[in-house]
Amino acid sequence: MYSRKSDQREDFVLHVHYRLKETIVTIGADSEDIIETARASIRYQRSLLEGFIRSDPFFQITLEPYEVSSSAPEIIRRMAHAGQVAGIGPMSAVAGTIAALAVEAMIDSGASYAFVDNGGDIALTTDKPITVGVYTGCSSIQDLALYVQPGRDIMGICTSSGTVGPSISFGNAEAAVVVSRDVSLADAAATALGNVVNDIDELEGCFDVIKGIKGINGALIVKKDRFAVWGDLPRIVRSNMKTDIITKA
Repeated sequence: MYSRKSDQREDFVLHVHYRLKETIVTIGADSEDIIETARASIRYQRSLLEGFIRSDPFFQITLEPYEVSSSAPEIIRRMAHAGQVAGIGPMSAVAGTIAALAVEAMIDSGASYAFVDNGGDIALTTDKPITVGVYTGCSSIQDLALYVQPGRDIMGICTSSGTVGPSISFGNAEAAVVVSRDVSLADAAATALGNVVNDIDELEGCFDVIKGIKGINGALIVKKDRFAVWGDLPRIVRSNMKTDIITKA
């Protein structure tokens, strides 16, 4: 969930939902031209991904780290690298990588405010403070959000869940959120973190799976009526969750 705020008012921003096969995103920007740049990037990157999978189907199904050649498309190399660092398969980083490449294209087209929310895996750059809501399903902990300060760098805020959405998770967190400037890494690390969330009394120990990974800023876990935080996150605030703008099929 997004709201963009400046001087205590909400600025005009385009929020557009876009679906291409399994990729279901919400794109935010200040102009339709920038929105179309993101759509074009998603179409192009998906074509590269699909072409690679046709030549190497194991890339899509393995849950283990996977090596690819230096001649593979950049989307493939980013996914593979993130999976290797997080110790899991490359498809764990697919949504964040598609989002990151789209936001990079938007910046190249002149955007100073842009986000792509790919099913809870978010890449963003912003010239104004914004809040990013964390959807926690049926947890009693509701309306949590991260208050993101302006910055020129791309930020990745990626979420894995064992109770919400169709993605594979071996844990049962309502939300396992990882923040990193490397969006692919944030996506893979969120999956790795979510995989180990099982015991509600051991949430702090779950962060051990990502603590040694360079480039991760911080993380958040929500499970039932408890949550735990590790590292350097944007400020956690309360925000009225607008479920109608959550990216979903």
